[in-house]
Amino acid sequence: MPTAHPIATSRISDAPGGGAAPGRAPGGAVHASRAIACLEVGRAPCDNVPLAPGEGRLAFASVDGASALVGCAARSPLQIVVPRPRGVASWAVLVSHGGGLVAGDRVRLDVTVGEGASALVTTQAETKAYRAQAPGGDALQELTVRLGAGATLALLPDPVSCFAGARYAQRQRFELAAGASLLLCDAVVAGRVARGERWAFASYRSENRVLLEGALLAHDALALADRPGRPLAARLADFDALALVLAAGPAFAPGAAALAARIAEASADPSAPVLASASPLPRGPGFAFRLAARSAAALDAWLRAALSFAAGPLGGDPFTRRW
Repeated sequence: MPTAHPIATSRISDAPGGGAAPGRAPGGAVHASRAIACLEVGRAPCDNVPLAPGEGRLAFASVDGASALVGCAARSPLQIVVPRPRGVASWAVLVSHGGGLVAGDRVRLDVTVGEGASALVTTQAETKAYRAQAPGGDALQELTVRLGAGATLALLPDPVSCFAGARYAQRQRFELAAGASLLLCDAVVAGRVARGERWAFASYRSENRVLLEGALLAHDALALADRPGRPLAARLADFDALALVLAAGPAFAPGAAALAARIAEASADPSAPVLASASPLPRGPGFAFRLAARSAAALDAWLRAALSFAAGPLGGDPFTRRW
C-alpha cells in the first residue's frame, strides 16, 4: 500500500475519536466543522509543480485498506473542501470564490485516483457564469482525470448556470486504466428563469473525452448558441435543463445496465418531466445517457433517483449526504 503524503490543508478541527475516519462521526454523519479545506498555496504537494491562479490538484490513493486524500492544493478563485478525507471513498467539494466565473477566468483541475482507490468530486452549488461585459474570451474550466487500475471516480457537479450574455466553455479529459470505473454527470440549466432569462447566454460549449487504456471510449461535445432567425430559447422552448450521464467500468456497470433497461421498457411519453435515452459504450461495460428536462428541479429529482446505485461504491448517497 502507498504511504500517505503530507496534505497541504488547514484542518478546521481534529477528527473524532473512537476509530472514526477523519471528517466523519462514528455513525457515518458528516460534519462541516470537521472537514478539511485545502490551502491556497503556490505548489501542489503531490508533484511540487507551481500553481497558477484558478488551478488545483487532487490526489487519492488506497492507504491501509481505505481510500484517502493524499494530495490537495488550490489557488483562488478555486477552493477545495474535503468533508470525507478517508473511507470507502474520499469526497471532495469544489468551491468558487466570488460565487461564479466571468469572461477571461481560467479554472484548471487535475485529479489522480490511484490503483484501487475510490473518490467523489462534486460542487457546493451550481457553477455560475456571469455576463461577459467586454470582449475577453470565455470563462473556461478544464479538468484532467487519471484513474489507476481498479480505481473509481464519480464526478457529480451541480449544473452550470449561465447568466444572460455569458460565454462559458469547459473541456474534460478522463484517462482510465484497466478495470477503472467512472460516473460522470455534465449538466447545464437555462439560467435565471425566474428573472426571465431562458437560454439567454451568448455561448456555451462543453466537451468530454474518455480514454480507456489509451484508446478512445467516448467523445461527447455540446455547443449552444443563438443562430440567425433561430434563437436558442425558441429551439429549447420545452426544456430548461440538459445533461449527459456516462457510467463506465465494473463499479457502476450493473446500476447503469438496470437504468438503461428501465428506460428501454418505459412507454414513450413526450410530456414526461424528463426525456431520457441510453446508449451502450463501444468497449467495456457501461452506458451513456442523454437527458432533457422541463425544469432544473425535474432533472435533479431524476438524477437523485436514477443514480442511487452510486451510493454503494461511494460509501453513501452523494446527493443527500454531501456534508
